[in-house]
Amino acid sequence: MRRDVFQAIADPVRRDIIELISKETLTVNDVAAKFNISRPAISKHIKILHECNIIQIQKEGRKRYCKIQPQHLVPAFLWIEQYKKLWEDRIDSFENYLTELQSKNNKNG
Repeated sequence: MRRDVFQAIADPVRRDIIELISKETLTVNDVAAKFNISRPAISKHIKILHECNIIQIQKEGRKRYCKIQPQHLVPAFLWIEQYKKLWEDRIDSFENYLTELQSKNNKNG
């Protein structure tokens, strides 16, 4: 199965793993200890992140370390960034509408 960055970030557990590993390199066991789900489930999430090139797995002896590969998150960032202006404009428009309603209510009240 072909995997990409969007599949990697689609799951909230994987987003949490990305956040953890972005702060420090952790072993798979260290990552698993931070969650209230099974070790096999965490291993599956880590495998998907690895297949998407979001994390690199480095073996040192019996330990497997997870290291973030932030450059592979860029496509998702760029895709989201293109909609930033659209959403900012819509939020500003909604804010103006609410201000207008509030102003009318204050005049009538």
